[in-house]
Amino acid sequence: MGKTRKKLLIVDGYNVLRSGSRYKRQPRADEDYTDDFFNAARDRLINDVVNFAGRDMGAIIVFDAGDNELSQGSRTKVGGVSVIFSSAGQSADKVIEKLAYDAGKRGVETMVVTSDAAIQDTVFGGGVDRMSAEGFSHEVGEYYADARLDDTPKVAPKRTVADRIPADTLAKLKALRDAK
Repeated sequence: MGKTRKKLLIVDGYNVLRSGSRYKRQPRADEDYTDDFFNAARDRLINDVVNFAGRDMGAIIVFDAGDNELSQGSRTKVGGVSVIFSSAGQSADKVIEKLAYDAGKRGVETMVVTSDAAIQDTVFGGGVDRMSAEGFSHEVGEYYADARLDDTPKVAPKRTVADRIPADTLAKLKALRDAK
């Protein structure tokens, strides 16, 4: 029995929030990433990644905090998903590129979710798959739609002995019954 390759999903957090239709809304000019809209969108994205990745793959969401001089590059786990805020002076792009490169070196099947062309080109060159923010929004929507469709209780069909035996045997048995 062969060993299955581990899978990893890396999500460019703020890029997906800005580019994915599932999360996108036009912010007011005075809003920044600390406003309620972005907090709610971040929470929704984290929840979606937790559900989407499930037990099938590891997942990391990287948010860019490079412009925040107080950021120390915090890492936390939510529902098994690593959530990383890049440290001051370091972009999320560089964190994502390093994570993808390291995963590729370890032989981990990796998918990077971003609509940033530079990141896509960099990680794809390393043999890592990529998905756009809009593609991810669509996939998550499909995931939830499928989950709703599968929500109905499954009832096993009632099967009789006649359903389980070959048709020719059933015909012979019926002929014997009718002959009596």
